[in-house]
Amino acid sequence: MTRVASIDCGTNSIRLLVADVPAEGGHTDLLRRMEVVRLGQGVDATGRLAPEAIERTRTVLAEYADQARELGATAIRMAATSATRDAANRQDFEDMVVATLGQRPDVITGREEAELSFLGATASLAAAARAHGNPPPSAPFLVVDIGGGSTEFVLGDADGVRAARSVDIGCVRLTERRLHGDPPSADEVAATEADIRTALADVRAEVPVGDAASLVGLAGSVTTVAALALELPAYDDTAIHGSRIPVADVRAVTAHLLAATRERRAAMPVMHPGRVDVIGAGGLILRVLMDEFGLGEVVVSEHDILDGIALRLARP
Repeated sequence: MTRVASIDCGTNSIRLLVADVPAEGGHTDLLRRMEVVRLGQGVDATGRLAPEAIERTRTVLAEYADQARELGATAIRMAATSATRDAANRQDFEDMVVATLGQRPDVITGREEAELSFLGATASLAAAARAHGNPPPSAPFLVVDIGGGSTEFVLGDADGVRAARSVDIGCVRLTERRLHGDPPSADEVAATEADIRTALADVRAEVPVGDAASLVGLAGSVTTVAALALELPAYDDTAIHGSRIPVADVRAVTAHLLAATRERRAAMPVMHPGRVDVIGAGGLILRVLMDEFGLGEVVVSEHDILDGIALRLARP
């Protein structure tokens, strides 16, 4: 059994997992945390990480480093993704991480991000299905990780990844670029859909999405849409993990989110405060990709790149 800590620093949030990972089988969580720091604030427009965003990230990262060491993690890996890859002042961020964590972050490529997401998501699919009294979803899986700055599409099965593509559509990026109204106008929504469809054409050119037997959706936009579709009175990761949400419910929830004011979204009992401003774009990405690719349901996973980082760290 190996105790490791993984940190995923994305465009919108920074997350920590401390887990015990056996040589085979599922891992045991000791601690999971997620804080919205909006590292990617303004990156799409300026090409730079804002100093205040780096400072917000530093504050949380210092807490994570202390907790991982207190729990006895023997190895720590921090992966940084879309916002950091895109930033002209990436060195400022990396220097902050060295000073705070004592090691450099791995600014991973879109391909590695996709592979780690696939590993984390698929490792527990069968167990999650059993917990819901369902048969396990069928392979090949199309794993979709909707992040703040980018979305990863990975097709694979038990033998690993067949094809992958990362595209620059994410809930923060699209909100900042297009969705400015409260609620957004029909023209703003239409322009966002057009951006998503353009990106999906690039995905289709590299990933044979028609081969997928199951869509597996990851990350906060997908889990929040699922929580709303399930009409949960409060966010419940056990109920969400492994749930199956029909495309009709995704359409209904997304339409409701895009029609709601910020105040109404903030009052939804399952809504994390850090997702209030960007959840409309996240839901729209999920809805458009399901319609474009003809996918009738999404299997929702609470496990993702964070779990993949931990598994790869313990089982190189």
